[in-house]
Amino acid sequence: MIRISSAALAAAIVGFGASAIAQQPAQPPAATAAPQRDFSKTEIKTTDLGDNTYMLEGEGGNITLAVGKDGVIMVDSQFPPLHDRIRVAIAKITKEPIKYLVNTHFHADHTSGDALFHKEGAIIVAQINVKNRLAAGTTNGLTGVKTPPVEADGLPTETYTDHTTLKVKWRTALLGHPKNAHTDGDTYVLFGDANVLATGDIFTNGRYPNIDFANGGNIKGMIAGAETYLKLANDKTKIVPGHGPLASKADLAAYLTMLETARDRMAKLVKDGKSEADVLAAKPFADLDAKWAPSDQASKNFIRVVYHSLADKPMAGMKMGSQ
Repeated sequence: MIRISSAALAAAIVGFGASAIAQQPAQPPAATAAPQRDFSKTEIKTTDLGDNTYMLEGEGGNITLAVGKDGVIMVDSQFPPLHDRIRVAIAKITKEPIKYLVNTHFHADHTSGDALFHKEGAIIVAQINVKNRLAAGTTNGLTGVKTPPVEADGLPTETYTDHTTLKVKWRTALLGHPKNAHTDGDTYVLFGDANVLATGDIFTNGRYPNIDFANGGNIKGMIAGAETYLKLANDKTKIVPGHGPLASKADLAAYLTMLETARDRMAKLVKDGKSEADVLAAKPFADLDAKWAPSDQASKNFIRVVYHSLADKPMAGMKMGSQ
C-alpha cells in the first residue's frame, strides 16, 4: 500500500493553490497550512474530443486521455481522493491500462494523484525540474505555504529536458518544455493525430493564471509559451487548458492579448519604481477584471504575481535541469 504522510497529503490537497492561487485569498507569509478541501461532491465530467481522445474535469487541473490499442497516455492526475472516481470515468472509455502519465508541472492539483496511478503500473513522465521540485519541497511565493517533499512513489519515473515523444500502439504524444513560464518545469502535450493540445497552466481559459514566480515562473515565459501554442494550433485544434473549459485557438489568442497587456502595464509601473502596495492601489488591470477575475481577490493576486515576476531578481536556489 502506498503511504503518503499526513503532512504531505494535506499540503497536496491545499497547496494546490500554487496552480489556482489567482482564485484563492492571499495569506500571511508565515502560513504553513490551510483547511483541507472537501471532495465529497466532486464529479468527473468526460468530454469526447474525437479520435479516441478525451478531456476529464473534476477538481484541480484538467486531465487529457489518449487511448491507443495497447495502452493510454494520460496527462495530469488531480488529487488522491479523486483517484477512484477518475478510474471509474476512464473504465467507461477503455479497458486498456494507463501506460504513461504525463505531468504538465509540479503543482499538487496536477500531480498529487500520481503515486496511486504509479502503483497500478503507470510510468510517470515529466520535465526534469518537476522531479527536482517535488523531491525538494517548495514554498508558495504569495502565501508562504510550504509543500513538503513528495515520497518516492509520487516522483516521476522518467524525465526529459527540452522535448520528447511517447508512443502507445497507434498513438503518439509530442512533449515540449516552454521555459520559465508558469513554473520552471512546464510541459505541453500535443496529440497530432487528434489535433488536441494539452497546455498545462500556461493557459487557463477564461481566468487569470497563476505565475509561480517563486519556482521559476515569469510572465515573459507565459507569453512565449502562449505564442508557441498558437503556432502549434489551427482553427480546428481542441485545446485542453490547465483550468477552465475546452478552448479554441481564438480563446488562446484572446488570453495572449490579456497577458501582453498586463505585462506592458506592469513593466511601466516597475520601471517607475512602484512598490507592490503602489501597484495594488493603482488597479492596473481593472478593465480586464470583468472577463478574467472571478473575484476581487483574484484580481489582487494576479497583480501580485505579475509584479513579482517582473520586479524580483531571479531567485538563487537549487540547480534545475533546464531553465
